[in-house]
Amino acid sequence: MRKGDADPDFLDAVADVRRLERPRRVALRPAPPPPIPLQRQRDERAALDESLSGPLSIDDALDSGEEIAFVREGMSRAALRRLRRGHWSVQDSIDLHGMNRAEALEQVAVFLRASAARGLRCVRIVHGKGLGSHNREPILKNLMRKMLPRREDVLACCQAPVAHGGGGAALVLLKPQRPGRV
Repeated sequence: MRKGDADPDFLDAVADVRRLERPRRVALRPAPPPPIPLQRQRDERAALDESLSGPLSIDDALDSGEEIAFVREGMSRAALRRLRRGHWSVQDSIDLHGMNRAEALEQVAVFLRASAARGLRCVRIVHGKGLGSHNREPILKNLMRKMLPRREDVLACCQAPVAHGGGGAALVLLKPQRPGRV
């Protein structure tokens, strides 16, 4: 067969075939949705929940057990409020990041003894929030919450204001050192 000749059977088979119309638009794939920042949403939600459920006053904080808050018997709760509000300026600080429990206990004991011997009244202990620990549990913060009230040289302690470390630090009010005692 030559190029111009067509098979009659084929022509009979395709006699009622019509050309399909091409759509005037090209069907584009829709743009993918932007990624959802799940961790950011969880962090923002946690911050919101914490701000809504947190203690309303320092007195509430004492009862909640969430913050480091202690005032020695015989001391006024007003002293704790003044400590929290920055009445005493922070005279020295220690950072416990990277330490284990035993190291932290030893370093804090040495630091508090040395601070009291130097006549310091208000010091800061940076214990961290526990975000890097197993189960994101504040191990050193909990250790400070238990250890600080047991020390005779600690009159009061509380969670530091945001400017001094917030939930990752504690302010400690030390007993004034008597002259001649070390």
